[in-house]
Amino acid sequence: MLSETPGAGPSRAYIGSPTRSRHQQRDGPSIAKEHPLPNTHFYSVEYPGFVKPTSVPLAIQHLGGQSNVDTAFRRTTKKSESTLELNFRPGNPGSHPVHGEVIGTNNILLKVVKRKKKRTDGQEGYIGEYTTEAVGVIPKTGRFRMEGILKYSIPEEKEDYVLSEDHSGMDIDPQLLEDDEPLQTNGKLRSNLRLPPPPLFSRQEIPQIYNYKANTASIIETIVDEATGEEKKRRINRMRWKGFGPIAINYSDKEVPTQPSATVEEQRPKADQKLLQKLQELFHERPIWTRAAIFNQFEPYEVREIINSKFLLPLVSYVFQDGPWRDTQVRLGYDPRAEVSARFYQRLYFRNTNHPIVRPSVVGRRQDGRNEIANARANEVAKEGDKKTHIFDGLTVTKETAAFQLCDIHDEMLKEMIEDEEDLRETCNERDGWYSTQAFERIKTVLRYKFFSLLAGHVATREECEALLVPQEGSDKPQTRPAHRVRPGKHNMAKGALRPEDAAAQRLMATLDQKMKNFSGQRG
Repeated sequence: MLSETPGAGPSRAYIGSPTRSRHQQRDGPSIAKEHPLPNTHFYSVEYPGFVKPTSVPLAIQHLGGQSNVDTAFRRTTKKSESTLELNFRPGNPGSHPVHGEVIGTNNILLKVVKRKKKRTDGQEGYIGEYTTEAVGVIPKTGRFRMEGILKYSIPEEKEDYVLSEDHSGMDIDPQLLEDDEPLQTNGKLRSNLRLPPPPLFSRQEIPQIYNYKANTASIIETIVDEATGEEKKRRINRMRWKGFGPIAINYSDKEVPTQPSATVEEQRPKADQKLLQKLQELFHERPIWTRAAIFNQFEPYEVREIINSKFLLPLVSYVFQDGPWRDTQVRLGYDPRAEVSARFYQRLYFRNTNHPIVRPSVVGRRQDGRNEIANARANEVAKEGDKKTHIFDGLTVTKETAAFQLCDIHDEMLKEMIEDEEDLRETCNERDGWYSTQAFERIKTVLRYKFFSLLAGHVATREECEALLVPQEGSDKPQTRPAHRVRPGKHNMAKGALRPEDAAAQRLMATLDQKMKNFSGQRG
């Protein structure tokens, strides 16, 4: 049968009328008839051995039984559990099984029937008739590609399990030796214990090729150790991703950055000069901003440009990772720890546990384009009312999370407490900033009560807030909520964590108190 598909094979001449067109040839009868494919699913095992209808139970026994086979072919089985073990000698500890795996296939199970009948023309032999029928599909197949491991045969029982390595000395007849001549042996003995082979810890027979090579995109760079002056060489990937994030420092760092990183500085010519100039003017008027506060100073299309460029804010600011000014944009070269006036830029944050957090699915994020996401972010600040989301006035709720700078709190009662200069520190503190612990706790208590009252639909009055500041009976501290326990390993003083030495002393005192209580109980 000839094929008309281009590239199917060598060209051949057509037999027939030369005037017959290809269109007429295609309109002829089809090559094969179409038959429906049953939906019945079968699982097959490529058994590396001879299997007869009578030996099927024995083959299943060598595979570990019907339960192990069902587990390997189960749809919900993990990939690590979809393995088959073929043991030709079940129960023999010296025979390791042959491992197989279950893979996905698209095979079709055919039922072939062969019928024989004698020839009628007197010739010897039979005439075979074959009929095939598609019974179902085979979505999974278990196959074995691992060679069989040689069996370890345990030697027969012997009287002596310790043999000498000097075989020549063992062949000498002791009667031929003189009485005063001792038998010369090297003293080395070889164990003849019947030790089984070690277990298999891996299904991989051939070891991997540990031919590690350096990255082709890496270059060798020479660095000098500042302490010892020793030159060292290291490899640097030229194609590595360079982030455009702002410089981040800890509160314990003594120096503050005065200029952006070299990676960010290289992007200065690409920046929008109008937006960069406006950012510099804003940071000159106010040295510390939150991202929400600074975005509210721009138009929606400008906010979109700042977010997409990624290097506009790092060109003019840096961030603190902890302390009173955590997660704020600070002007380059400005150190809030050295000026008392920086207390107005301290940041307060309260976690709203009732605020639902809905994480979009991965499919949803992929379907949304980047431009649509940027437009949605810009539309969030498009309205005039949304320009004040960073301000707290004690009367309206702009968002469901409390993250405000003290200078953005316009409530009269809180403003009086913030501007009070009687209870300030001489040096800045990592936890409370320039305020004393008592003064800062009073501000947080009132702000927390006012904010959560607004979320509940109630405007807190001045009398209610003043009642919170009245000290409890027998205590000089005001009525506050019980402080949450700080998770171990977190040393952010602005979020209520103790210093490491204070935390260790507190644990020691708690242990001593517990021992004193136990001792008093035993004496009583």
